[in-house]
Amino acid sequence: MREVDVPTTLRALLAAPAFHLTLLAGADPASPVLDEPLLWAHNSDLLDPTPWLQPGGLLLTDGMHLSADSDPVEVDAYVGRLVESGTRALGFATGIIHDEVPAVLREASARRGLPLLEVADRTPFMSIIRHVSDVLAAEQRERLESSLDAQRAIARAALRPDGLGAILTELERRLDCWVALFDSIGNRIDVRTRIAMPAEAEVVVEDAVRAALARGNRSSARVIVGTDAVTVQTVGQRGRIRGALAVGTAAPLDAAGSDLVASVIALASIALEQSRTVETARRQLRSGLLELLLAGVIDVAGRTAQRLGARLPEAPVRVAVLGAAVEGQSLLDELELLAGEDAGRVFVAERDVEVVAVVGAEDGGALERVLARHAMPVGFSAPIAWDELPRGLTEARQAAARTRPDQPVVRFERLADEGMFGVLRASGADSVARRLLAPLLALPENERDMYVRTATVWLAHNGAWDPPSKELGVHRQTLRNRVTALETLLGLDLGTFPARTELWSALHLLFPTPSSPH
Repeated sequence: MREVDVPTTLRALLAAPAFHLTLLAGADPASPVLDEPLLWAHNSDLLDPTPWLQPGGLLLTDGMHLSADSDPVEVDAYVGRLVESGTRALGFATGIIHDEVPAVLREASARRGLPLLEVADRTPFMSIIRHVSDVLAAEQRERLESSLDAQRAIARAALRPDGLGAILTELERRLDCWVALFDSIGNRIDVRTRIAMPAEAEVVVEDAVRAALARGNRSSARVIVGTDAVTVQTVGQRGRIRGALAVGTAAPLDAAGSDLVASVIALASIALEQSRTVETARRQLRSGLLELLLAGVIDVAGRTAQRLGARLPEAPVRVAVLGAAVEGQSLLDELELLAGEDAGRVFVAERDVEVVAVVGAEDGGALERVLARHAMPVGFSAPIAWDELPRGLTEARQAAARTRPDQPVVRFERLADEGMFGVLRASGADSVARRLLAPLLALPENERDMYVRTATVWLAHNGAWDPPSKELGVHRQTLRNRVTALETLLGLDLGTFPARTELWSALHLLFPTPSSPH
């Protein structure tokens, strides 16, 4: 904000010929005390005026309560009370009651360090009081006008086409500061400003921003970085925090500066809210594009995506399906940013309760890093062409179903390497196998294991009798009896190939052996 007049000082009053002031004691002529601003000037001849005084002023007196014979102890106590109240100086009039300032007062002032001024030539106290008041009023008026001018400039900047960048640039100019805007997940928003954030401040400010955003409500924090006082304030309303603004100044913000930042926060909130509305519309359009792609209308979807600035990745591509429900807005916001930053390499859309991404066959790294930060598992299809998207979506779902905490990323090729059983397990065939083998699973463990072992060895020998009997160490009739009992238990005719295949598959899904597919 532009420079404004400051309140007058003792040095300024001493230099003004009209007031006939002389420094007698309590401060050296070069003392910085003389440059402290005066916040008021008033007169009083009370022995103890301090109950009615505030710090920072000049007290004027005719000395009616003092004389050359005054008790030094009482005078010292009088001066001490003024010092303790924060009074800047005492002005003593001569030529009215006293021809000169009593020595006892000069000594007490020198001892206590209270500047003592002689007010000579019958200078009216009112002229001094009025001068100080006028300077204070002018300063307050100038600050108010400066603040209003700054507010108007910020409002005008908001009307420009690049409103968000314009108001931040205007804030920089008015406060002679640097500013940085962050989105709701703590990423820096690329808004063109005049002054860059100092490199040494980046980590500290980013940590402060993320801490403020994590609280999820409106908040303000202040950190010191080098010579800068950095104020971090969230943007938005409780439960709908849209980001944060960091303002770095050489000194803490005064009231006018804080008001100006508050105005910028309000305007930035509106801008980011409008941006969020646009993002929501874009997400809905991308969901529509995904439906077109799944329906095979690829040319139309591709041209529409280009108009939206959401170019589709070049084939071959992989389809990715998130392996868990998305809770909260943070991950969706980051995926939205990723889709915008990596347009042409990442396409993200929501489909019912699913979040589906399509990436270039070799471009899944950025997506994986985002999901890893949120501990979100993901399944990828094998590389496909765009017209194979429905198959890719099915493969991605099957891969997502096989994710685990220790294996958060699964590609369909891994399931293919496991053979048909990998695909069956990914499609939920385990539950079908449990229903088929339910009577067997209900048996006592030793009996169940005996039947599982018998059936596995018998089926491995293609339903022959002698080789499995020898391997199991039982008589061939005993083997026949066990197989017959198993047929009755499961309701299967194991003399047929389909029934044997069904049993063999169910056994290997639920009781895989080292030599079986798993």
